[in-house]
Amino acid sequence: MSFQTSISGASAQGQTAETPNWNLEAAQQADKDVAKRAFLRMVSHELRTPLNSIIGFSDILNQELYGPLGSPQYVEYAGIIRDSGNKLLNLFNNFIDIVRLEGGGDLKPAPERVLPALQDAISRVRNLATARAVTLYNRMLDDELMAVSDPRGLASCLDHLLRNAIDFTAEEDTVEINARPTADGHVDITIFNRGNAPDQADIERLMRPFEQGDNAVNRVHEGAGLGWAIVKLNAEAMGGAFGVISRQGEALKAILRLKAA
Repeated sequence: MSFQTSISGASAQGQTAETPNWNLEAAQQADKDVAKRAFLRMVSHELRTPLNSIIGFSDILNQELYGPLGSPQYVEYAGIIRDSGNKLLNLFNNFIDIVRLEGGGDLKPAPERVLPALQDAISRVRNLATARAVTLYNRMLDDELMAVSDPRGLASCLDHLLRNAIDFTAEEDTVEINARPTADGHVDITIFNRGNAPDQADIERLMRPFEQGDNAVNRVHEGAGLGWAIVKLNAEAMGGAFGVISRQGEALKAILRLKAA
């Protein structure tokens, strides 16, 4: 029986003998998504486990916890290994975040107080700011202000924005953090710094993954260009938005907009 005959015969009997898979493309994409998540789980374990060992043991050597290493150079090299491991681990974690968020993420936004989140974020980057002689100034005083956010998503946004601001702020200068309600039912968290800011025309491009402001050859700041992309995806996953106002070479204000609670 030919293919055409089988179709005709089935139609005459009110049923279809062979049904094409009209959703083949969607099914293939779903299979790819499942395979991607499985791959990321595997890579996450296989890469993070040895990296954590490298970071941990090199830190022990750097601090000479079990006795002197015999030469100051060994201590220096152990510190370089530790710092390099941390950079690689941070890069990997950022990449995982991008993939997770582009796949819809798993954030669960709910009403949360804003001030404690800002205070926690500032404490996490305090040592970095001190090392670079940058002052962090929290201008927010309203302990009752609440916004719809996910604790992990908001922490990720604040960490990236504060570290970026510190990186591009000159020594002895200040990074200002604030949050206030808007007239249209939102809460705007702002982080302002003076320093080497990009052209406003480049902002949209810099919010895409792996985009960087400096020329690849002459870059003075490390990073893979994932920070703003992660902030934007986290903000959208929490029902909010992310925007930047920049005066080239002078100052930059990052604005994380969340729904008011």
